[in-house]
Amino acid sequence: MSHALLLFSLAAAVLTITPGLDTALVLRTAINEGRRTAWLAGIGICGGVLLWGLLVAVGLGALLAASETAYTALRIGGALWLLWLGWQLLRGRASSLGEPDAQRTAVSGWQWLWRGVLTNLLNPKVGLFYVTFLPQFIAPGEDVFTLSVLMALIHALMGVLWFGVLVLVAARAGAWLRSPRLQRLLDRVLGVAFVGFGLRLALNR
Repeated sequence: MSHALLLFSLAAAVLTITPGLDTALVLRTAINEGRRTAWLAGIGICGGVLLWGLLVAVGLGALLAASETAYTALRIGGALWLLWLGWQLLRGRASSLGEPDAQRTAVSGWQWLWRGVLTNLLNPKVGLFYVTFLPQFIAPGEDVFTLSVLMALIHALMGVLWFGVLVLVAARAGAWLRSPRLQRLLDRVLGVAFVGFGLRLALNR
């Protein structure tokens, strides 16, 4: 078991630091909305990973892999979510505009926490990845549920640590990163990326 967990940890570390939409989302949030909001967004993303690990552990992930109807429903829901989030970024409505500064920061932080969770939880490819990835590290006769949950927890904790590093780097990068022009550019770029991923997910078979 210890050997399997070590191998999984190495593989999960590589997956965690590989740049992707989650990394871009946390960096954008750190630059545009501050460290606390970015931390909450990162924790939400890792929470979505952990929830998928739990679903796979109890067998719902296998149902998703076997049922075309379940996969399609989740795929369409995830695509609509990504398209909506991308549209909000393109419109400059990623945070709760019009609120007092302190209240806006608090509301925005919790919004990004749930956005992080839903971004992973509504992506069926994350579930299918776990269905195919985790069993490679579980030997016959071992406790599938316990090991699946443990590996998902390891993956989620790695994500929290990695996003923490990204948030600190962004916070120390200097005030020039927080210029309104760059913030608008980041929102537009990430908005286009979310819309692109949403369309790709919607058209995927």
